[in-house]
Amino acid sequence: MNRALALLLTFVLSAGLGCRGQGEAAVIVGSKNFTEQVVLAELIAQELEARGQRVERRVNLGGTLLCHQAVRSGEIHVYVEYTGTALTAVLSLPAQPDREQVRQRVGDEYAKRFGLEVGPPLGFNNTFAIVVRGEDARQRKLKTISDAVPHAGNWRAGFGYEFLERPDGYRGLADTYGLEFGSPPRVMELGLLYRALKENQVDLVAGNSTDGVIELLDLVILEDDRGYFPPYEAVPVVNRAALERFPELRAVLDSLAGSLSDAAMRRLNYAVDGEQRDVRQVVADFRRSRK
Repeated sequence: MNRALALLLTFVLSAGLGCRGQGEAAVIVGSKNFTEQVVLAELIAQELEARGQRVERRVNLGGTLLCHQAVRSGEIHVYVEYTGTALTAVLSLPAQPDREQVRQRVGDEYAKRFGLEVGPPLGFNNTFAIVVRGEDARQRKLKTISDAVPHAGNWRAGFGYEFLERPDGYRGLADTYGLEFGSPPRVMELGLLYRALKENQVDLVAGNSTDGVIELLDLVILEDDRGYFPPYEAVPVVNRAALERFPELRAVLDSLAGSLSDAAMRRLNYAVDGEQRDVRQVVADFRRSRK
């Protein structure tokens, strides 16, 4: 390693350590790597800042397991998880249909296994959504996932990597419905799924029920008529040491309990994805509307 490169590396590491030191007095709010998660992280951050608490934002970190490890280790102090995801993907427990039972089980297991606290639900349920083009739904009279099964052999599917791998994802869905596509599903970035569907690159995708662009692009969510997917209530997951260190954090999470309906979350997502508005401004407007 030449001297210039060594000096540069030393500077970068020193700067990183310096930033981390400065962030010790801040609540570190994290998120997964899609719009809704960034919106929710920003909502928590702004509520904390409104109470005089310094905040560091670490958004778009990645998928579920990465964020889970980050909050366990203290790299972040809080992020929003979904109860069905926590139950199946993190805890490796079988899916259950009852919201309260799932929430209670997740809270108990997170406390026992990881020393993490699961906060009160934010108010909405963001379940997986099996989505097709509106024109296909109307032409073929598709209302449920079962209705789509006879057509799947001639269709191309597009799924995110996590949906293909997680226990409450594609494999279980295919087994539950007898769903077989003519070719293996394409692995796609989450942000590209709906455009690929609209542009006829794929014929069916797995999205999220609160995604704001579904109606904008004339797409249709098929009903999960066999009840395959568990509830996915949005809940904050918090590092307990952070709760003790930052008293305002618990107060903020309690104040946000029940504050977001499914429709409200869709509107926020649409404002960012459909209208291309700045996340911070969208959240600031939402907070003003609550007062």
